[in-house]
Amino acid sequence: MSLTLPPSSPASITILGAGLMGRLLGVELARRGHRIELHDAAGPRAEGSAARVAAAMLAPLAESAVTEPGVVRMGQHALARWPGLIAQLPAPVYFQQEGTLILWHRQDASEAAWLARKLVQTQAAIPELPAPEAVDGARLAQLDPGMAGRFHQGLYLPGEGQLDNRQLLDALLQGLEQLGARLHWHSARTPADFRPGTPGQPDLLLDCRGLGARADWRVLRGVRGEVVRLHAPGVALARPTRLVHPRYPIYIAPKQDHVFVIGATEIESDDLSPASVRSTLELLSAAYAVHPGFAEARILELGTQCRPTLPDNLPAVRAVRPRVLEVNGLYRHGFMIAPALLDVVLELLEAGQSPLARRFDLRVEEAAPACTS
Repeated sequence: MSLTLPPSSPASITILGAGLMGRLLGVELARRGHRIELHDAAGPRAEGSAARVAAAMLAPLAESAVTEPGVVRMGQHALARWPGLIAQLPAPVYFQQEGTLILWHRQDASEAAWLARKLVQTQAAIPELPAPEAVDGARLAQLDPGMAGRFHQGLYLPGEGQLDNRQLLDALLQGLEQLGARLHWHSARTPADFRPGTPGQPDLLLDCRGLGARADWRVLRGVRGEVVRLHAPGVALARPTRLVHPRYPIYIAPKQDHVFVIGATEIESDDLSPASVRSTLELLSAAYAVHPGFAEARILELGTQCRPTLPDNLPAVRAVRPRVLEVNGLYRHGFMIAPALLDVVLELLEAGQSPLARRFDLRVEEAAPACTS
């Protein structure tokens, strides 16, 4: 691979896209002594990034119901990596690793039984994952007193976690500034604007633009998500909670200071208009069904964003042009898999190959060799 960084001298690296992936790569490469220049079509608050709206749950076993084993392995890798990555940042970031609760109402027991079987199968296939625990009402009350008397059975997935997405994005921005990265906001650039490796140009270009790269990734599509951020002082949940439902399963992610991020929707659309009344009613009704204390909550924000998604719903890394590496397709798993993708890219840049990519079943597409006659 023609992307390998020089072993001793620092390289000049331009990154397109300052969402989660672009900021992570920028901070880590700048920390290793490279000169970083970053361009983003929006502003420093990551307004154009799906990462700003996400719940930032780190739940590889829970997500195994809707994704492949390679993504689950990425998620398990990331759970071990996030504390170290966060510890190096100049501002605090809320991080919790107290597991996930999965709950259901009696009428949804058949869907819950299917999910339980799926999670047991996944854990057997990937034994480094902690085993799911079936819990009764007494154990639920012990795990999360806020659920006492409300549900009488559930699943507990130990070891899963979450973080505060907006604190992380802000801390990464501060890290980039302190490390001397040159940041260009409201600067929509494409790989065609650069000639890496030529005089006056960067040595390498990393394209992390998500949906902004659709002209280069023709198969990219947007998958719309809608979330509600609530302030609910009357609700005390100890960990992310998921509600099994045949039509709109939801998650509730408790953040600091009684702020909750509630979401569920996945709509095959790149529409970025405000949240619909139907989606909002469904989210709020389902949250109220989990805990009636949400009736007195205050709505802080109704957010919408589109996740960059490839046809198989899996991430990909491409090196199809000289000195250009593209990372895309993080779909709904951005925070859960970003550290794994970070480490894959670092391996590619430093060694020209990535054992981690093979472990994660992550495809790394390279340019076809030139034909010779």
